[in-house]
Amino acid sequence: MPELPEVEALVQDLRRRLDGRAIARVDLAAFAALKTYDPPLSALHGTMVDGVERHGKFLDIDASGIHLVVHLARAGWIRWRDEVPKTPPRPSNKSPIAARIVLDDDSGLDLTEAGTKKSLAMYVVTDPAQVPGVERLGPDPLDDAFTIEVLEQILRDAGRAQVKGVLRQQSIVAGIGNAYSDELLHAAKMSPFKPALSIAEEPEALQTLYTAIREVLGAAVERSSGLAAADLKGEKKSNLAVHAQTGKPCPVCGDTVREVSFADSSLQYCPTCQTGGKPLADRRMSRLLK
Repeated sequence: MPELPEVEALVQDLRRRLDGRAIARVDLAAFAALKTYDPPLSALHGTMVDGVERHGKFLDIDASGIHLVVHLARAGWIRWRDEVPKTPPRPSNKSPIAARIVLDDDSGLDLTEAGTKKSLAMYVVTDPAQVPGVERLGPDPLDDAFTIEVLEQILRDAGRAQVKGVLRQQSIVAGIGNAYSDELLHAAKMSPFKPALSIAEEPEALQTLYTAIREVLGAAVERSSGLAAADLKGEKKSNLAVHAQTGKPCPVCGDTVREVSFADSSLQYCPTCQTGGKPLADRRMSRLLK
C-alpha cells in the first residue's frame, strides 16, 4: 500500500508533469471507483491543472477549482503514458485500469489497481474536505505542527491501545500505514504491542518514538524525491529493515525477523531490537498448532 513517502513522491512527480497542463478528459473504467456524482467527472474536462497536493495518503489534483482526490488503497498505483491509446479503457474484471486522465497533447496517466479486491477510490469535489477520509485525518507527522507535545497527547488519549495500531489509525496520525509503522518502531527499538500511554509517561521513550517518526519518514521522502512513479515501489522495498522481511536477518543486530499474522494483515519485528529477545505470540499460528 502506498504510504506517506510514496504518495509524497507521487505528488512531486505529478506536479512536474501536470502543473499548467490542460485535462482533455477523464475516462472511467471501474465505475465503482468513483464515489461522488456532483460535480460530475466531466467537470474536469477542459480544466487547467493548478496544483497537486497530498492529504495523508490521498492525492489531490486541483484543476481550475475542481479537485480530483484519489486514494490508491492497498493495490492502487499511477502509471504515466507518454501517449495514451486512442481507444478509452473499457470496463473489465481482467484490466487493472480504473481510470485514465488524458492531457491536451494525448499524454496522460492511468490509475490502476491490481488484484480482485477493488478499493481504489476517486472523488470529484470543490473542496478536499468534502471527502470523508480527508476530513477525518489526524495531523501529518512531517508537518511542523506535529510537535512532540502533539504526539504525547495522542498517546495519552489512546490509553492502553497498542502503539502499532495507534500509529496506523489515519484519524489519529495521517499517512503512516503497516509498512512504515513497522519500520519506525524498529528504529525506535520498541515493541509494536507497547501500550501508548506507557510511552507518553516515559520522556525518553516519547522522545525516541518522536525522533524515529520524523527520521524514518523524512529519510524515505528524501530517498523517493525526484523518482518517477515507476521507480518508487522498488526504492521502498530495497530500504525496508523489517517489514516484509520475515525470516531474514535484522540489518541492525542479525537476529531473525519475526512475524505476527492477523486476519488481513501482518506485522514484522526484530525480537532482539524490539522485545528483549522474546518472540511475540502469533495467534494465527497458535490456532494452527492446536
